[in-house]
Amino acid sequence: MKLWGGRFTKEENELVHNFNESLSFDRKFYGQDIKGSIAHVTMLARQGIVSEEDKETIVKGLESILEDLDSGKLEFTREYEDIHSFVESNLIKRVGEAGKRLHTGRSRNDQVALDMKLYCRDEIGEIDKLVKGLMEEILKLMEDNLDTYMPGFTHLQKAQPVTLAHHMGAYFEMFYRDRTRLRDIRERMNYCPLGAGALAGTTYPLDRDYTAKLLGFYGPTMNSMDSVSDRDYVIELLNALSIIAMHLSRFSEEIIIWNSNEYQFVELDDAYSTGSSIMPQKKNPDIAELVRGKTGRVYGALISLLTTMKGIPLAYDKDMQEDKELTFDAIDTVKGCLALFAGMISTMSFRKDVMENSAKNGFTNATDAADYLVNHGVPFRDAHGIVGQLVLYCIERDMALDDMTLEEFKAVSPVFEGDVYEAISMKTCVEKRVSLGGPGKAAMERVIQACKERLKE
Repeated sequence: MKLWGGRFTKEENELVHNFNESLSFDRKFYGQDIKGSIAHVTMLARQGIVSEEDKETIVKGLESILEDLDSGKLEFTREYEDIHSFVESNLIKRVGEAGKRLHTGRSRNDQVALDMKLYCRDEIGEIDKLVKGLMEEILKLMEDNLDTYMPGFTHLQKAQPVTLAHHMGAYFEMFYRDRTRLRDIRERMNYCPLGAGALAGTTYPLDRDYTAKLLGFYGPTMNSMDSVSDRDYVIELLNALSIIAMHLSRFSEEIIIWNSNEYQFVELDDAYSTGSSIMPQKKNPDIAELVRGKTGRVYGALISLLTTMKGIPLAYDKDMQEDKELTFDAIDTVKGCLALFAGMISTMSFRKDVMENSAKNGFTNATDAADYLVNHGVPFRDAHGIVGQLVLYCIERDMALDDMTLEEFKAVSPVFEGDVYEAISMKTCVEKRVSLGGPGKAAMERVIQACKERLKE
């Protein structure tokens, strides 16, 4: 059944139908479509536009369609153009003449705008739960690794000692910002387009405030042309999903590096690894690699929709149908990545001894050795040069600063005394960094408490 056949004298070409149809993907929001229709007809009856009897008949029919779709009793068939025609046609089959009154005072344009908003709003809630779940796993790692020393990096080169708790805290911050972005998007999008009609509203005395209230919106949208042509919220959501994917990709990259034979910082659980078809010794970080790879797919959805929307004049144009497949795929992709990633990090184990030795052997305490000299009266520029000589000395002998004898220290600068070993120990190097945001234990405990509070938001 087509919702627009009266003006046409020829059947739609089958290729045109196949190219034009959207039921193959917009069936995904059948629940939102039916929910919106129930709210719409409830408002129509309240306004006296349809009878109370017809409303009851229509609502029961819609509820029966929803129940049958949920159970699989009713299946989607290809003769329908979109989810709207599918639901309306099946409603008319079930309830007869009353079903034809459902579409009074609305267009597919404001109907699909509503469905997409409801779907995105629902999915934002689901994505937020997954991001929160991942943050909870990260927080556990932070709490368990306040004394796990490791090298911090700049330019992928060992820089200064930190803790695993501190390193994980950086990702907690990233995903916290992701949650705030999702919240902001939901706030901006939470206005109801239903009642905008095709583009210019309707002559029926609709109560758009009531419809908005029934559907959990803050209120109705203020311009009917914008209502049906707005996809900013979809673009914003794809942008937020792209940033989430980027954060997951960065995290994945580190796990892949840490899992390598050269680093050996982490051991991935067998359930989140795969082997090689030819090399029996291999244990590959495929989940992390797939998460990293799928980031490009999510980016593609964002760029595609931005490109689609850039040349569309007001108000609605069929180009906008392209928003759905892209958005559905990006949402499903990110949700899958978040769920798998949380499972992966909750089951992987850390080689704490390897991590600490890596920090020692990477001269991450060189800055603290320079600070030691400064605290003993040596100008910083001179101290920098002295420690540079010490590092070169150690490199030539394949040793760490901690391995040098006091005589070797004094041969470069007589200022060094026996307390230098305490000053450049991993524990001291980390614990001295007490400013908020640093890796010191007291600072991290304060941050962890704040993170717990933020997870309650």
